[in-house]
Amino acid sequence: MTKDDLRSFYTANANALAADISRLKRKNGLFLGTELFTFIAAICSVAAYTVWGGWAWPALAAAMLAAYIVTRRRDVANGRLIEKQESRHEAYCNELKYLQGDFSAFDDGSRYADTKHPFTYDMDIFGPLSLYNRICRTVTSGGADCLARHLSTIDTADPDKAKATADRRRQAISRLAAMEPLRTEFMAHRRHGHIDTPAVKEALNQARNMAIPRFALSPVAAAVAWMAIAGFMATILMAATTDMEAGVPITWGVTQFALVYLVCSKPLRLISKAVNNLHKQLKAYAELTELTATTELREMVMTHDGNGNGAPDAHSARQSFRELQAMLDGLDRRANVLGLIAFDTLLLSDFFLVRRFLGWQRRHMRHTEQWIDAVSELDALVSMATFSYNEPAATTALISSKPGVSLEAKAIWHPFLGEKAVCNDFSIAEKNYYIVTGANMAGKSTFLRSIGVNYILAMNGMPVFAKSMRTTVFNLFCSMRTSDDLSHGISYFNAELLRLKQLISSCKQSEHTLIILDEILKGTNSLDKLNGSRMFLKAISTLPVSGVIATHDLELSKMADEKPQTFHNWCFEIGLADKITYTYKITPGVARNQNATFLLGNIIAEIGNN
Repeated sequence: MTKDDLRSFYTANANALAADISRLKRKNGLFLGTELFTFIAAICSVAAYTVWGGWAWPALAAAMLAAYIVTRRRDVANGRLIEKQESRHEAYCNELKYLQGDFSAFDDGSRYADTKHPFTYDMDIFGPLSLYNRICRTVTSGGADCLARHLSTIDTADPDKAKATADRRRQAISRLAAMEPLRTEFMAHRRHGHIDTPAVKEALNQARNMAIPRFALSPVAAAVAWMAIAGFMATILMAATTDMEAGVPITWGVTQFALVYLVCSKPLRLISKAVNNLHKQLKAYAELTELTATTELREMVMTHDGNGNGAPDAHSARQSFRELQAMLDGLDRRANVLGLIAFDTLLLSDFFLVRRFLGWQRRHMRHTEQWIDAVSELDALVSMATFSYNEPAATTALISSKPGVSLEAKAIWHPFLGEKAVCNDFSIAEKNYYIVTGANMAGKSTFLRSIGVNYILAMNGMPVFAKSMRTTVFNLFCSMRTSDDLSHGISYFNAELLRLKQLISSCKQSEHTLIILDEILKGTNSLDKLNGSRMFLKAISTLPVSGVIATHDLELSKMADEKPQTFHNWCFEIGLADKITYTYKITPGVARNQNATFLLGNIIAEIGNN
């Protein structure tokens, strides 16, 4: 599949959904008219019975009330379906925007940006137009946090475990990428708003600790409730078919409603207070858990959290959240006064709602947080899988748990460049350093980032932007975007020194590290910079560290003459003639041509011409 195929696929699905939404909206008028007619007809039938009597009018009133209830339920279901279809339509439209290079519909993760992180700030992992911005499709804050944690964490303490985690995640991503309807259905839950996972957990924790009288769980109470319902139905039937006064069932019904409302309203108020303003989000979690538990990924996601800790089985999670969804639907129906009166009078719905909550609290409450965490993990995986699906040119990286720093890439490119990218071959070996020279805008920084970003993708089980890539598990530390901090009295040069100090500390703590540096000591004069850079590289080369270092300082390339087995020269050469030509291809050697004087000369010439 190509990106043109993807555009056609998303466009066709978006158009089909738009047509279906229009059809469903036309049904709204029909349902509304039917509801109005049946409700008025039921009222008129009751009025006619009080005037003329006879069994036909109560029967007609009951039929109209039943028709009203059925129509109302279908109307609500139709409204929910419209909402779902609109969310699916939005999901397809957002993917079309992604293919056009517009990521504004997705979370950019700016809140996770950390200038002191070993690599995320320098590799553009978070922020507008970042890697996170391109990947994130999460519908829960827990999923967003989970995705951010994956992209910013490489656990090198146990290479075998890191490899196993990446392989397991890659398998899940690959399987999810092929399950497009499931992913779209998952992402369509954005209609509930971005679900606040900590708030949902807190609401459920309050519900767990809520002290509600447990009378409703009593078998005796349930038996009395069913007898009351049966007795009320019997009085209605007898009033319609015998000489029994109509006032008997009316009195029974009013009494029945008053009792159940008075007894159950306080417990239900407590439940509603615990989940206040979170009905939609809790219902969304119920739907997401149902979706999770019914997919082939349930064993991978729901029974193992990736850290060796067992989680409750999918069937229990599914049952728990089905019951939760039914309770939330019941709480929603209580907002309809007519429905509250009808269902409490006829079916004692408040009593059974309290009973259902107490049973759910007893059976499932202690596991809900683990299930929510499992949904967060799947939420992150859906985002990763969608990114994989949208990038058919990317491929799978092979990860080895062999000790040391080793990376071999064929035709690697930066994922942000898309189809216009120039690909390069490159290999990195343990305790080797690669000094990359070249003119401004020749491609040095982009190339360095392409190595770092693709390694991060590989260690998360996502496809990499290369024809092929093999890598071991190693620590990554980058210094490419140092900035001053005047509010704390930190100059640019001082910030550089602090970053290098952090780098050395990180290298000492990790057994094997790859460092990626874009100019060392930019904030000082040329000679001081050269001497300092040489001193730093000689010192760091005594540690189990490999490095790729971009520099404009051609003198630094002479380190390869002194230690040819450790230091190697690579360059991005440019062509200088009537105009500058950029190849963006990395080759062995030292760059010969620079472009600053050439470009500045053109600017000065323009000044003279004017």
